[in-house]
Amino acid sequence: MFGFFSSASSFFSFFSNICFVVFIIAAADAETTTPSPAPAHCSLASNTSCDECLQNVACLWCSLNQQCIDYPVKNILPPSSVCPLNDARWGVCWVNFQILIITMSVLAGVIIIAILVCCFCCCKCERIGSSREDAQVERQTRARKARQKARKTEIQMRHDEIRHKYGITKENPYARMNDH
Repeated sequence: MFGFFSSASSFFSFFSNICFVVFIIAAADAETTTPSPAPAHCSLASNTSCDECLQNVACLWCSLNQQCIDYPVKNILPPSSVCPLNDARWGVCWVNFQILIITMSVLAGVIIIAILVCCFCCCKCERIGSSREDAQVERQTRARKARQKARKTEIQMRHDEIRHKYGITKENPYARMNDH
């Protein structure tokens, strides 16, 4: 069951030793890394440039009053009392929130429409494919029935020939055979 291990206990012993080694390596690595310095307060970058302000991801640049402010994380979008959306910059200086919102809305709409079109096309193609399969199955069924009918008539003709050969033909197929 466990490959080259002789028993389950040797497998679990091996597994626990591997986990212990990984834990020791992770602990040693954690001790050698130095903590990163705390990010500078955003207001210190006010009256500088947009690029300097946006180096810190927690900052929002308002080009209206050239202020670098903390991003209001309680809201998804910064309220207009903090900075109008047309003048707010976050992440990159060349895109304001208003353009970002419009672009993201259009992209989301295009993606949703594309998904719906794909689903519609897949369902339609599936229906077309199943109707093709249904037509093919119907043709095969008709061909099978035609072959069965041909075999049945052939067998009936052979039986009639045998009856005729031995003189046991009946005028009325429902009449009893008389002993002659």
